[in-house]
Amino acid sequence: MRGLRAIKRYFRDALHGVFRNFSLSLASILCITITLIVVGVSLVLSSNVEHFSNSIRKDVTVVLFLKKETTSEEEKTIEKELKSIENINTESIEFKSKSDSAEELKEGNNVFATTVDSWTDETNPLLDSYMFKVNDIEKIDDTVNDVKKLSFTKDRIHDINYGEDIVHQLVVVFNVVDKISLVAVIALILVTAFLIANTIKLAIYSRKREIEIMRLVGASNISIKIPFILEGLFIGVLGAAAPIAITVFGYGALYDFFGGKLFGSSLVALVDPVPFVYETSALLLLIGIVVGMIGSYQAVRKYLKI
Repeated sequence: MRGLRAIKRYFRDALHGVFRNFSLSLASILCITITLIVVGVSLVLSSNVEHFSNSIRKDVTVVLFLKKETTSEEEKTIEKELKSIENINTESIEFKSKSDSAEELKEGNNVFATTVDSWTDETNPLLDSYMFKVNDIEKIDDTVNDVKKLSFTKDRIHDINYGEDIVHQLVVVFNVVDKISLVAVIALILVTAFLIANTIKLAIYSRKREIEIMRLVGASNISIKIPFILEGLFIGVLGAAAPIAITVFGYGALYDFFGGKLFGSSLVALVDPVPFVYETSALLLLIGIVVGMIGSYQAVRKYLKI
């Protein structure tokens, strides 16, 4: 019971400390609010950039053109062999006949419509093909080589196309963007922690006399430190409130405004608000609380030599 009463007293003293010295607490709260808004924006941007790059990675398609003499039975065997390769997404394997390709060509360009209509099965110059996607785009070259080495399929391949030059460039760009985004977010969080901690240190340092009086009346180091650490917790929660609200409602409004897609393209789809905004909000709250408590603890321990 004594421990429970002590905990209640610590929380009560911490709340009193926040509101009794509200002008100083307000400076810390505003610092947390501003810096966490910046961190929140950077998290939203980096998460969506990563989402864009992952969408493009998943959309890269390999097209395997078959020789004209390939029979329907041989096509089934080729499909089985393709499914045996680990990095190929088996659900993405799709057969496209030369007649289907001709119809797509006709629908995509009216200039060719008349020419395509004149083709018969015998005169159609297009080839049957298999299309598939890979699970790991960075292994796409190895996967294509594996396809070329398949015992049965290699004799039926006319050509394999996946835009290797562009794919290689995309892989490099995506890796650089991912690293830059990660470094930027980590740097912002560290800068945020530094700014918040120092602001809280200044706020508590201004109450040095109050702590000295507490020591003179016989208060233990623990009983002095805990209320200040809890003050840091409350300041962190209050400072994170506005960034969380901006993240939840702002990102939701942004998502609705664009209809979930930038430029109307499925490749540039935004991250779904749920559960993204809640995960980001939890992270912002955690940063605010942890940095607030650490800043208060360091101020009491180091600045005031308790």
